[in-house]
This record gives sequence, C-alpha cells and structure tokens, in this order.
Amino acid sequence: MTVKTRVTADEFFQLPESNQFIELIDGEIIMSPSPVPDHQDIIGNGFVLLRQVAKERGGRVFVSPMDVYLDDTNVPQPDVIYLAPDSRCAVTDKRLVGAPDLVVEVLSPGSIKRDRGEKFLLYERHGVREYWIVDPRDQLVDVWQLRDGRYSLLGAFAAGESFESGLAGSVDAAALFSS
Repeated sequence: MTVKTRVTADEFFQLPESNQFIELIDGEIIMSPSPVPDHQDIIGNGFVLLRQVAKERGGRVFVSPMDVYLDDTNVPQPDVIYLAPDSRCAVTDKRLVGAPDLVVEVLSPGSIKRDRGEKFLLYERHGVREYWIVDPRDQLVDVWQLRDGRYSLLGAFAAGESFESGLAGSVDAAALFSS
C-alpha cells in the first residue's frame, strides 16, 4: 500500500533548496533521478534554440530546476521555459509565478505518463500557450498550441522536419536532437 501525503505550495517552498528535480503536482511531491545524458543534450539544445528566439524576439529562457508556481497545489519544474516579452508569467527573486508562454518537456521512461497526462492537463488549464513534448527515443516533437482554452496538436515532427511555432517562428526539429 502506498501512502501519499498532500502538501500545499507554501509547505513545498519550506523544503531546503536543492539541485534535485522536485515538483509539486496536484499536491503530491514528485522526486525524479538525474536525467540521462541524451535527455540533458535535448534540454541544452532546447535552451540554445529558445535563447536565440529570445535574442531575436525578446523574452527570457530558463531550464530546470526552476520552480513555476501555478497554484497552491502545483509547482512544476519544466525542462525548458520560454517567456515571451508580453508574458503574464512573473519572474520573482525565488521562482516564476504564472503560466509560462512555452514549455518544453523531454520524456524519460519515468515521466511519460506525467508529461503526457497530468502536466498536459495542468499546462492547458493554466494557459501555457505552447507545449512541446520531446521524445528522445523516437526523435519526435509533439507541438501543442492553446486555442480557445484547449490544446490543439499542430503535429508530431521528426528530425529534419520543420514546424511553425506561434512563439518561436520556424523551427527545425533536428535542432533539438543534434548533439
């Protein structure tokens, strides 16, 4: 039998500072092991890609671990976060507050269900404008765009295919997978 203890964001923020990957999803503390090298490569590539977007279009880019306070029971740490110049997400001295404009999550064996399920619904509910789910194994990027409060799948793009992001412009999916 598994016992789950639910906590609030205030209780979550009382935990000691850590470089560990610790999130609060629906009041449950989720701890994950360190990502594997391929996962980290993709996060780094996503950061570089979105950093270039920020230089050209404005905005800011962050990588995990970075707390994103969405509500009293949800503080995810997306792998890569882009805030557009007109973002409603506030950068405070300790965390981001509110929905980022674009979130990138890189799948790992232990996160597939959470990234495609709970986090998908969480980001949709809170108004994250674009959600990229990157699958390192199959080298695919699922691009979801918020339309009328619901995510709509723009497509699943393989390395060598391009897609048109409403926030990042034309993106070659291969840029996420090159090492």
